[in-house]
Amino acid sequence: MAATHANKTSVILFHRLTFLCLLPLILQSCNSNKNIYKSDCDVNVAFKKVTFTHLLDSIKSYDQQYVEVSGTYKEAKEQSALYNDSLFVDHSNKHALWINFSQDCPLYLKGTRTGLFEANDDGFTPINNKKVLIRGKIDLHNTGYHGLYKGSIDRVSFIEL
Repeated sequence: MAATHANKTSVILFHRLTFLCLLPLILQSCNSNKNIYKSDCDVNVAFKKVTFTHLLDSIKSYDQQYVEVSGTYKEAKEQSALYNDSLFVDHSNKHALWINFSQDCPLYLKGTRTGLFEANDDGFTPINNKKVLIRGKIDLHNTGYHGLYKGSIDRVSFIEL
């Protein structure tokens, strides 16, 4: 009976050690597929990290400020917008921000000269309905297509997909 108990204990210990050894590999693989696109615009600017909900609730105090915010990016005909990625909030355009990508601030994949909007072997970079982290300047006077949005993020200089 003592031998059986010792055998079970060693099997359990083996499985725990195997799990602990594999855990860092699993966690690392989750982070390694992020693509970062950067611009040379506003490299010396300090961006304020803010949640999407706080940004929309306090949007007037962030006008003309540089922010870093995450959300779900959606694009379509006449649409380029960032929405709150929470399931428990209003996802209408009035609760979204127009994203104003500019040719003045071209975004390139980190370590390459591959642009965000350039076609490559796989086609264009798929960003529609993706969670993104984005940096840019808030502009309340630009409310996007037909004035449907709460404001805009201009001078986009960083996007992480």
